Amino acid sequence: MRFRNGVMKTKDNQMQNAILLDPSDNVLVAPYQLNIGDEIEGVDGKITAIVPAGHKIARRHIIEGEAIFKHATHIGVASCEISAGEWIHTHNISAEHEEKNFRFASNYRKPNYSPRSERPTFLGFSRPNGQVGTRNYIGIFITVNCAATVARKIAAHFTDAVMDKYPNVDGVIPFVHQQGCGMEQTGEPIDLLRRTLAGYVSHANISGALVVGLGCERNNLEQFFLNTGLEQGKNIRALRMQSLGGTYETIEQGISSIHEMLESANRFERSRQSIEHLKIGLQCGGSDGFSGISANPALGRAMDRLIEHGGTAILSETPELYGMEDALCARARNEEVARALLERINWWLEYTDGRDVQMQGTVGPGNQEGGLANVIEKALGGAKKAGSTGLEAVYKYAETITSSGFVIMDTPGFDPVSATGQIAGGANLICFTTGRGSCFGSYPSPTIKLASNSDLYEKMNGDMDINCGPVIDGIKTLDEVGDEILECIIDVASGRLSKSEELGVGADEFAPWAIGVTG
Repeated sequence: MRFRNGVMKTKDNQMQNAILLDPSDNVLVAPYQLNIGDEIEGVDGKITAIVPAGHKIARRHIIEGEAIFKHATHIGVASCEISAGEWIHTHNISAEHEEKNFRFASNYRKPNYSPRSERPTFLGFSRPNGQVGTRNYIGIFITVNCAATVARKIAAHFTDAVMDKYPNVDGVIPFVHQQGCGMEQTGEPIDLLRRTLAGYVSHANISGALVVGLGCERNNLEQFFLNTGLEQGKNIRALRMQSLGGTYETIEQGISSIHEMLESANRFERSRQSIEHLKIGLQCGGSDGFSGISANPALGRAMDRLIEHGGTAILSETPELYGMEDALCARARNEEVARALLERINWWLEYTDGRDVQMQGTVGPGNQEGGLANVIEKALGGAKKAGSTGLEAVYKYAETITSSGFVIMDTPGFDPVSATGQIAGGANLICFTTGRGSCFGSYPSPTIKLASNSDLYEKMNGDMDINCGPVIDGIKTLDEVGDEILECIIDVASGRLSKSEELGVGADEFAPWAIGVTG
């Protein structure tokens, strides 16, 4: 894909490009800051205000109440009269939704699957249950926050010097959270917590798990194992602090238990595995006006290729899909899948009704500074991460993902909570696009970060794995960058450290979704 561009004449008379995403659009996107008096060919008038990079400008005169179109998609209406060349943003666009015309499954496209013998491979950890991991960790999990310090102190024992004896193990990670007691004892809140913990304990990237509880908490060890169906054994062990005599004794017992599990974990070695075993959690955070033009659609191209080879792409952050639900329902495999998505959208509308959150139209300050006027425009870009193939299934938060292809998991838009749900569902790698500069990382599944523009990539090179800016710069196509992304995915899945792993970012980003009453 090459962009169809308007041409801008700068003060030094050099010709530059302004981005026109579709001929039917009544806006252009500024590739860099535009100044008062700049001229753009095809726009009936000069630029009337300073327009930051990634922001929109009117191609022609737009009357009050007229629909604003970007990428041939309705992203709101003009809240006042807008002149040609005028900056379009939150001050003159209203996030009013057009009436949806749901055409369930009308645009479903089955993947063109490649022959198994021709599928690329990566070096992964084959597990006895058929899963394949991209990493090999021992995890320490807690049923309640009361055991958080114990988990951290046990993990702290396993320094680099200790772990040198176990070269096939990537580390011992504590997964701590703020829940487990003072919460509803039955129903969705505790079910979400248990489902999330169980998904991590049984994850393909976890070869051994220690579960620590206090003893009197609502999410007690007995009920946790009973409700999740997990069974204790040599690679899944449990400790109750009150039964062992307290903090010190539990730490000592935990260290001993993990030393025993490390011997078993170290026997796993990487071997050639088809990329059909890759399940990629798709995330975007700190999005800007370029995210939906470069990083997100380039990631979508990579996901189309992965899916053709049998892999799985997991789109989430449900509040950030609001506005694109009709297009996603049209891509659904059948009406049942489409209605499952609508059920989650409607749940969120009721859940957030009257609240000052992006589901009600207002995106974050960083998104606004980056050029996104409202949640519809943000959703337009965010949905592009999933590529173009059909929507195969919709899952609730942290449910085990059993379908291959493009699927949706219902999660909040808050990145740590969203990625936690995806990993609990089986994602063994995360791809995270950003335009403003997210520093996110995750365990036990590594995060690859994709910068939407070259300025960000250069400024935050220590955090960014891939630069998608050459798409904006006109140097590379989306297909070319998509190929780079897939190659990077294979390399990181095979053991190459991502930037966030090199920095040690990820343990504190474990954040199970907390809903319900605390009391």
